[in-house]
Order: sequence, then structure tokens, then C-alpha cells
Amino acid sequence: MFSRTIALQPSFASLVMMFALLCPPRFEAQVIADNPSPAAATSSNAVPTSHTVFITSTHRFWDRPNILLFSGSVVFRALDYTSTRNMQSRGREEILIPDDVVNNSAGFVSLEAAGAAASVGISYLLHRSGHHRLERWLSIGHVGVTGFGAARNYALKSRH
Repeated sequence: MFSRTIALQPSFASLVMMFALLCPPRFEAQVIADNPSPAAATSSNAVPTSHTVFITSTHRFWDRPNILLFSGSVVFRALDYTSTRNMQSRGREEILIPDDVVNNSAGFVSLEAAGAAASVGISYLLHRSGHHRLERWLSIGHVGVTGFGAARNYALKSRH
């Protein structure tokens, strides 16, 4: 048998994770003063009117767009599984994943489930660190890449 060596390369998800942890979100503070004169602020009946406003855009993690994106991620992972099985039944070989994983049904299903769970987990970490736009774009990218791979698998010609 041939032995395969797999070089460890940083994946897109690990790069996004490092970016999220190393670049925390920035909150801009805006100070609004109605009475800027210091003499008026020192009088006994003056009430300080300056306050700080933090501008944030937050949402619940399990809101409708995220539920749809995560559902799409799971659906396209299942489609990737079926397209890979279909491709193998037509005489083609999987080039990205070792044969030991792809030919083992339980192992391959576990890999697909772990991919979907990792996408949701990284999105949650991005959500918690305040990177809401990146949280959504990670899921959109995951759906897009997985959908492209499944379409490619179905489009390959048979080798019988």
C-alpha cells in the first residue's frame, strides 16, 4: 500500500479564528455635551450633561438569518456526502480526503458533522467577540464552498 503524508496547513477557519481573537472589535465613544462651559458645570444647581454613548450592533445568536445559514451549512454538508458517494460509485476518486476516511461510512459522516459543528462553533466565537459581520460571512462562505464542491462532484464524468 501507498502511504500518504498530509502536510498541516492553516485552514480558512483557523485563520478566521486567529483574526477574531487577535483583533477585538472597536467601540467608538461619542461624548455629547449640552453645556461645554466649565463655569456653568461648577455652579451648585448645574447638572452634568455629558455622557458617553457606545455604538454597538448586536443580535441574538440564534436569530432567523443564523438559523437559515446553519441549516444551509448542514444541508450542503449532507449534499457533499451524497455527491461524494455518487462520484465514487461512478468510478472517480476523492482527492481531498484520505481513502480511509471516505470509504468508512461512519468516519465520513462524522467528518461532515464535525465540519458543520465547527462552522457553528466558530460563528459563535465570532458572535461572542463582537464580529457579527464576520460571523455571517463565515457561514455564507461555508455554504458556498460546500455547494461548489457538491456541484463539482455531480458534474464530473463517469470513468466506467
